[in-house]
Amino acid sequence: MHISELSLTNFRIYRHLETSLPKGHLILVGSNAQGKTSLLEAVHYLAGANSPHKGSHRQLIHWLAVQEDSQPYLRICADVVFKNETRKVDIRLQIDKDGIDREPRLTKHVIVDGLKMKVSSLSGVVNVVMFLPQNMVLVEGSPRDRRNYLDTTISQVDPVYAKAVRDYAKVLAQRNALLKKLQERKDNVLEELEFWDEHLCEKGSIVVARRARALSEIQDYATKIHRELTSDSEHLQLKYYPSYDLNQSKGEQLALGLDISFADSTVSEDDMAAGMRENIVKLRPDEKRRGMTLVGPHRDDFRFEVSGVDLSIFGSRGQGRTGVLALKFAEMEWMRDRSGEWPILLLDEVLAELDPQRRSDMLQRVSEAEQVIMTTTDLGMIPERFRAQSCIWNVSRGTLE
Repeated sequence: MHISELSLTNFRIYRHLETSLPKGHLILVGSNAQGKTSLLEAVHYLAGANSPHKGSHRQLIHWLAVQEDSQPYLRICADVVFKNETRKVDIRLQIDKDGIDREPRLTKHVIVDGLKMKVSSLSGVVNVVMFLPQNMVLVEGSPRDRRNYLDTTISQVDPVYAKAVRDYAKVLAQRNALLKKLQERKDNVLEELEFWDEHLCEKGSIVVARRARALSEIQDYATKIHRELTSDSEHLQLKYYPSYDLNQSKGEQLALGLDISFADSTVSEDDMAAGMRENIVKLRPDEKRRGMTLVGPHRDDFRFEVSGVDLSIFGSRGQGRTGVLALKFAEMEWMRDRSGEWPILLLDEVLAELDPQRRSDMLQRVSEAEQVIMTTTDLGMIPERFRAQSCIWNVSRGTLE
């Protein structure tokens, strides 16, 4: 898979950009804040209409457009070549200013091959794997950071998951809003709550089941890669932590947040939903008191464990970095095997974070991909052999040369 043509309008630093992207390796060289990362971010946005960086979607729109245009917008268009077929992806994000007294509304439009589609329909159209210095947040950050990683990764290749995640978020918001009302007014609207309970369990069981399956598959690659990176001296496991005991539905005692490997569980999707319902009923008084949903995939987590040690608590910085590298390498191989072609690989200033051996490991593993786009402020950091096989563009103030 690769992108042959890319067009940006009002995206970050780029007011207007039209460019043909080469296959193979492309190195973007330039000082900081010149537009290198923004170009990678635009390519990543094509995969799921989401940025890999924290912040609001409004911040993606060029500041001059926001100040001067009556209807500020950004647009990303690309020709994506996948299995010898070219598909056209067009994403538009617009701020609708309907009046002085009304808060501007942000709308998102996705068009694939000329047809307007839902965001979840981008699944499988553009697959990307992005390496960032901030990837250490997967070890050191919050459960939400790790859940977001799973959602972004799996949604690219699994349209059922992509839709379930979005549906679950909507149901969760509705249910939490109802619980807030119950907390404030002490109303008794059990039937309405049970309606949202059913939808929450239905969508939640799909999310949890497919997360667990995907994490198990990714771990198979990651464990092997991690052994190679550590000269077979350590063993990596990616352990999924559900928000409730998955065996609860089989009549065992209620427990939350157990250290159980869901990937090895034999619990079916129906059993997951039944377990969620049972836990929700038992926790209903606490949910009403706190005004929030306490059971579901929005409270799940996964952890990196090396030889039985949780890296987020006891691991060294070096162990954490190696664990993240193994995960990202595994992610790209998993996507390749799921889709039949390599995803587009995006490397944003990651070589500076690695020692020479890790740099060599990374460049060797990514060199087989059909399209690799990487950024650097120092071209000398990239080995001559890799440079000789690459196109090199200078990036300065949003212009490419």
